[in-house]
Amino acid sequence: MIRCEGISKVFFNEESGEENRVIESIDFTVKENEFVVLFGPGQCGKTTLINLIAGLDTPSGGKVFVGDKEVTGPHAGRGVVYQSIALFPWRTVMGNVIFGPEVQGMPKKKRMEKAKHYIDLVGLTGFENQFPSRLSGGMRQRVGIARVYCNDPEVLLMDEPFGHLDAQTRYMMEEEVLRIWLTEKRTVIFVTNNIEEALFLADRVILMTNCPSKIREEYVVDLPKPRSYTDPNFLRLREKITANMDATK
Repeated sequence: MIRCEGISKVFFNEESGEENRVIESIDFTVKENEFVVLFGPGQCGKTTLINLIAGLDTPSGGKVFVGDKEVTGPHAGRGVVYQSIALFPWRTVMGNVIFGPEVQGMPKKKRMEKAKHYIDLVGLTGFENQFPSRLSGGMRQRVGIARVYCNDPEVLLMDEPFGHLDAQTRYMMEEEVLRIWLTEKRTVIFVTNNIEEALFLADRVILMTNCPSKIREEYVVDLPKPRSYTDPNFLRLREKITANMDATK
């Protein structure tokens, strides 16, 4: 479903003339409906890589493919959920979730039914007419996930979506994302610097190095879902990956 071939990204400082090489020679593939986690130290280029796959930025070298098509810009088939969900404050939950199909010109009855399906899927039944200011952080993230799903993306890109949540809400949202993914499969790339989160969710963990970021190792997480944080196999794999990880700069 996704192929990254020789991806590199360099940012230039026009004032100093210096270059910052963030990503270097990254190659990996993601299968259809696979849940892959990009894991590594903070500020190691994970978000940059997500933006390249989303088509929100262009690589300095290499190519990204989704299906058989090279990524040359944003596309509705690639939905992105960021850490800060930019909901429309003047729109209700329903109004936010329905926005994509509305812009696409979907008939009102059909888009209302579709949005209601995803609102129910993320556990917000009864909150359709609430505004974002009346929702908790976890509930706003649910709205963001429902909004992305309502656009029927082939690929879901999630960039540390729970980084701002408290620990209890974060655990709850991890369970919710797994439940939603098991209910309606999508090809997912999920970014985190939390090892427990990575192992709880992933079919495969891609370990990245510090900048300039490369892929150090890939780990297949062959454990049944849902997983337990205290499972001895979970803990052994956690220790193995952590020992191979670069220290945060």
